[in-house]
Amino acid sequence: MRSPASRRPVALVLAACALMATAVFGASTAQAQPAPCDNRVSPPPAVDTSEQVAPGTKPPPPLEVPENPVGGERMGECGIVLPANAEKPPDRITAKGWLIADLDSGAVLAGYDPHGRQRPASVMKVLLAMVVAKELSPGSTVAANADDIAQECTCIGLRNGAEYTVEQLLQALVMASGNDVAHALARRLGGLPSAIRKMNALAMELGALDTRAVTPSGLDAPGTSTSAYDVALIFRAAMGYPDFAQAVLTQRIDFPAPNGVGTVPVLNDNKMLTSYEGALGGRSGFTDDAQHTYVGAAERNGRRLVVVLLRGQQTPIKMTDQAAELLDYGFELPAGEPVGRLVDGAPQTKKKTQDAKPSPTSANVGPVAESHTTNTAMFKAFGNVGGPITAVAGLGLVLGLLMYLRNKKAKAARAARAAAQQQSG
Repeated sequence: MRSPASRRPVALVLAACALMATAVFGASTAQAQPAPCDNRVSPPPAVDTSEQVAPGTKPPPPLEVPENPVGGERMGECGIVLPANAEKPPDRITAKGWLIADLDSGAVLAGYDPHGRQRPASVMKVLLAMVVAKELSPGSTVAANADDIAQECTCIGLRNGAEYTVEQLLQALVMASGNDVAHALARRLGGLPSAIRKMNALAMELGALDTRAVTPSGLDAPGTSTSAYDVALIFRAAMGYPDFAQAVLTQRIDFPAPNGVGTVPVLNDNKMLTSYEGALGGRSGFTDDAQHTYVGAAERNGRRLVVVLLRGQQTPIKMTDQAAELLDYGFELPAGEPVGRLVDGAPQTKKKTQDAKPSPTSANVGPVAESHTTNTAMFKAFGNVGGPITAVAGLGLVLGLLMYLRNKKAKAARAARAAAQQQSG
């Protein structure tokens, strides 16, 4: 029987093994549980009845979440995403998702929850406008009907039976966000189901995998989704169509009057065209569920930037002023230190289930909170569970080696005592 003294080294090793395993497992467990990406899969719950489905039907399932974030690994972060040593962004930004990117190179300069899924409101019209610019001749015509006129407004004021050119409707769509115009253009694209399919196919083609159009105008409906990253991606692509780029920059057109007599002015409702030097145009939106949204671009010293804000508020300053502050901030950021990239076409990404994949995130204390990553060297090397298992296995090997050496030493001692006894006998 072993004496207490002989068992003491083994007990100490076992205790040390248990303490180290507990420490490693606890640390790895903490690392494996970052704050959740609340909107990684779906936008926030609706605040009204606009997304209720008909009795006996199910809402569309959430869009699949790519295994790898489109645009780079940092685009999957839920908090603020900045280059190293960058200054803190403006502190009056209320958007729950925002992004600044170079319109020409596609370099993403900064963002907040870039792939967080939100509702677009009327910024969805940018996607519709791009389909129109891609497929329809500006000189072709569309006859308005009663369904167009019955749309939930904002409306331009179409007249039942009157004919309009695609150019006129595209300008009115982009400049003044007419829902009646959006409906008329969708019919011209083959009807609403056809137009929606074309919009979603184009979003997929571009790599905007967070985006699902359900209405041509961006009005709330079950399954509607986009992200700050996607809106920037779509706007950048739309600016490649001269008809769209000209329309968002136009401040006024004369449009056929609703009563059929003469014309009425249609004014661009993007206030940044007159308030921000170098503005290239944009589109704002609002619904009760989406809250305030905005996408726009500006040029300074030969550099063109796009800015997106989703689910923002008009206080403490207006959304266009928030956009202006983010643009000013973006123009001060170095061009050569992107945190991601607006892709040029759909990436070949593997899809996974609809479950969100936790990503490094901030402490969720607001859009200007500092980002706290959880990927320590141990976590990166071993993952959530592998770290503790590997540590315990390693300590087990050490313990086994100690026991082997101890047994070998004891056998040698017994052999020496036996030899001594034989010689003395």
